[in-house]
Amino acid sequence: MDLGVDLGPHASFIWAAYGIVTVVIGAMIAWLILDGREQERRLADFAARGVKRRSASRA
Repeated sequence: MDLGVDLGPHASFIWAAYGIVTVVIGAMIAWLILDGREQERRLADFAARGVKRRSASRA
């Protein structure tokens, strides 16, 4: 695959680095989405048990 860029003798290292970065960023995004869902579930559970935020009593 020729993209018009000559990466020289280090092309395999550069492409591997791009691949690793892509996988790591994808894993971080997936982790954030899953963790956000877990936090929402916990907040809903607290709300169902009647637990309120400390800041809610001041308002």
